[in-house]
Amino acid sequence: MWKLLFDGQARWEYVAAALFVVVAVAWLGARLARRITAAGMAGVIGDTLLAKSPLVRGPLRLVSTAAFLLIAAVLVFPALEFVGLKPRTGVHLSEVSGWSYRRGLPLLATIVLCYAIVRITGLLVTRFEHELNLGTSLDALERAKRARTLGSVINKVVTIALSAVALLMMLTAFGLNIAPVLTGAGILGLAVGFGAQTLVRDVISGFFLILEDQVRVGDVAAINGTAGMVEAINLRTIVLRDGEGTVHVFPNGSITTLANRSKDFSYYVIDLGISYREDPDRVTAVLRTIGAEMQADPAFGPWILAPVEVLGVDAFQDWSVVLKMRIKTVPLKQWDVGREFRKRLWRRFEEEGIEIPFPERVVTVRDDKDRTAAGSG
Repeated sequence: MWKLLFDGQARWEYVAAALFVVVAVAWLGARLARRITAAGMAGVIGDTLLAKSPLVRGPLRLVSTAAFLLIAAVLVFPALEFVGLKPRTGVHLSEVSGWSYRRGLPLLATIVLCYAIVRITGLLVTRFEHELNLGTSLDALERAKRARTLGSVINKVVTIALSAVALLMMLTAFGLNIAPVLTGAGILGLAVGFGAQTLVRDVISGFFLILEDQVRVGDVAAINGTAGMVEAINLRTIVLRDGEGTVHVFPNGSITTLANRSKDFSYYVIDLGISYREDPDRVTAVLRTIGAEMQADPAFGPWILAPVEVLGVDAFQDWSVVLKMRIKTVPLKQWDVGREFRKRLWRRFEEEGIEIPFPERVVTVRDDKDRTAAGSG
């Protein structure tokens, strides 16, 4: 039996030792392949399926078995040669050594380099997230959300790109022709590019929307003429809820106008109409007094960022003079401050005797009889 497999004498102890080493290495390689495949599947399917699901365990078993058989088939004959035996067939040790120096080492270096770049990218992203997460304010929390979103996108893009490069290098190292693969990938990418132009545009627009911090979750904004509070910002869409509770979903690529009404600070603007009989300077003094009182109020003072600005006479209308004023507030508090200011304004006008204008019409009645009598005289 040994003569059919080997040239010369063969001892079963050497055969057993070589096979034991081959089985051990093949088993370790199969476990590594299973773990890498499991990590890749977890990244793709997420928590859609449980790890114990047959749909997950089946492919993992197949990959593990195929890796074990492939590694064992490649290493068994070189291992036998290594212990001094001379197999009649199979891959020889000299061929394995030559392949290792010509292609194996460059392949290993490529894999290690790709892995190192992925890990370094992950560390840099983590550092970036940590820097933006400093503080406990609402702004810091929003910066942290933006950093996590961008970090996740960057990690995925780098990992997918480098994994594709490593896979192509691996196929080349094993002597497979990757030209058909590259051609097919190019055709598929072209077809997907034509069919998913809108999707790609939405994703790119969403990436820069988050990167440039144009709008954040919780902001009040007007998108394409629709105003409401931003409830979610994704790479593809932005979700807005208006004052009536209606949810509007806008693809990021379709956003033509975006007006953020709560970016850093807000203004509450009042066009105040006063009677033509009132002194604008007197009314301005009253407005500033009310603003100072509100700034001193513990309930409203923290929301007001600057004294009331009275910009002056802005327009002349049929029955009133318009004074324009504004109050600078923290984001999203302009309406609360404005309503309270209007309430105090009405009360102070009543106390000061300042007339609140309303539409008036002067009617002149002519007596035709008197005019006739006056003309006759």
